[in-house]
Amino acid sequence: MEIIRKDFLKRYPLSEEDIIKNNIDWNILNDIYIDFKKYKGNYETQAEFISSTLRTHNKIHSVKSRVKDPERLIEKIIRKTSCRKEKYGTDFQFSVENYKEEVNDLIGIRAIHIFKEDWEEIHSFIIKTWKVIEITANVREGDDTKRFEELDIAINSRKSGYRSVHYLIEFFPTSQKVIAEIQVRTIFEEGYGEIDHQLRYSHKEIPEILAYNLLLFNRIAGSSDEMASFINLLNKNLIDIEEKYKKIIESKDEEIKELKKVSEKLQLEVEG
Repeated sequence: MEIIRKDFLKRYPLSEEDIIKNNIDWNILNDIYIDFKKYKGNYETQAEFISSTLRTHNKIHSVKSRVKDPERLIEKIIRKTSCRKEKYGTDFQFSVENYKEEVNDLIGIRAIHIFKEDWEEIHSFIIKTWKVIEITANVREGDDTKRFEELDIAINSRKSGYRSVHYLIEFFPTSQKVIAEIQVRTIFEEGYGEIDHQLRYSHKEIPEILAYNLLLFNRIAGSSDEMASFINLLNKNLIDIEEKYKKIIESKDEEIKELKKVSEKLQLEVEG
């Protein structure tokens, strides 16, 4: 089934300007649309396989997955043609042969964890499980990035306050290579990220009042992460203390039992 240009441009009116400016052939876009729809079921199977693998990790709270909507793919290809021309030269165009490698989020997976400090175990699991071709840590300005730097992870400072670590993994569900994106973030970052994403899709430019409140919400989400980590550390310390005193009490109970045995033996000797 082909994509209807007139209907598409009603839904994505800004795309027409980019199509003209970048001399994009609509027939090629249509070929990409048909090709992607043909493989979409295969990608959904792959997305579920990646998700199921991530769910085996005990530090991951939940996993979401999606395969890109075919119309969204065409909209992104139109929008990204300019920057690809800057990268590869003015003759570059997306095609059926190259779009699977050039669009990095045909398959998108989101792994959500509860405590910030759990990220590193999840990171190790991902790099041991898949061929990772790129990692980017999206951070808020002013965040501590020391551990990312030690692990040689690219850092992208986001004014919006968006936080998430993105992994591009490479695999071959068919003879053509496909790149999937895994996003790893805390449950509080997920809440903020979802709201931020919806607002940015709803507005060409976010109104100042919304931008201000988003920034405030981002600070609250960050503070919630810190509080959750503190509670987790406190809980671990309390458990350690409880275990320590439990062992002390058990040791004292054993000493009391031994003393009772000695006392009973002495009493029997006196009575005898």
